[in-house]
Amino acid sequence: MTASTAATGELSRPAGFAIRRVGVVGLGHMGHALAVNLVEDGYQVSVYDRDPKRIAALTDARAAAQLADFAACDVVVTSLPDDDALAAVALGDEGLAGILAPNAVHISTSTVSPLLSRRVAEEHARHRQDYVAAPVLGNPDLARARKLFVLAAGPPSALEKVRPLLQRLGQRLFLIGEDAGLANLVKLAANVLTATTLQCMGEVLALLRKGGVDGHLAFDVLTNSLFDSRVHKTYGGKIVDAQYSPPGLTAPLAVKDLRLALAEAERAAVPMPAASLVHDRLVAMVARGWEGLDWSALGLLAAVDAGLSDGR
Repeated sequence: MTASTAATGELSRPAGFAIRRVGVVGLGHMGHALAVNLVEDGYQVSVYDRDPKRIAALTDARAAAQLADFAACDVVVTSLPDDDALAAVALGDEGLAGILAPNAVHISTSTVSPLLSRRVAEEHARHRQDYVAAPVLGNPDLARARKLFVLAAGPPSALEKVRPLLQRLGQRLFLIGEDAGLANLVKLAANVLTATTLQCMGEVLALLRKGGVDGHLAFDVLTNSLFDSRVHKTYGGKIVDAQYSPPGLTAPLAVKDLRLALAEAERAAVPMPAASLVHDRLVAMVARGWEGLDWSALGLLAAVDAGLSDGR
């Protein structure tokens, strides 16, 4: 893959590989949205989740009773919360690596450690299958609207196979490289940047509110001048409107993501003091019993610390 290819997301069309049967494992908010879109794209979609209610909610997809039911799938997409969940689904004789046929592709959209992603890639390669790490930037609403940014890494031949599918899931596909772990590293880095932005926005909005500036006016000034990024506008809007539920990313999952990023930083000897601080702020959210709130509730924590809210 050339540098220009990686930058533009262009690959040659796959030869001799047609995607018809697609499995989806993990039907949380993100996985549900991805499954609905795949059904709409005309694939024969089978779905599995430990919660039968989530499976039943997808009436246009075929319900899988166990992972073995995905044996005939050309592609399986997993949307799982952490390393343990992905390892349980992918590895071992009863995992996807032991079930899928040669040449099948496992696409993992999960935010997991680069180390685990590489381990899963090696296991699939041992079974002559392909693995593509494709974590996404965006929330479930953006997933349903096909507005995600997809970060994909894996063997060029595997990326060729699944490029049409991945491109339909989001508004832009970024090709990160052949090392699957690098896609996960980019996703973790992006989540660090989002979390630190949320922390800063929460502090600044609390300062302005306590100083007598209307919160919505402050938000308008900030996000329609120098700070007009998607993150500032989307999550800053949640903070100023105190809309922390339903969550796009819960506080415990955000804690996990920051922890994984800091572990990579320690391994590479890259100091990340701001990330360490925000990790602890997210832990403080969990300590307050805010496990079910969106991670933008870092703004609520800033308001509580400033005496602007009692946290209820």
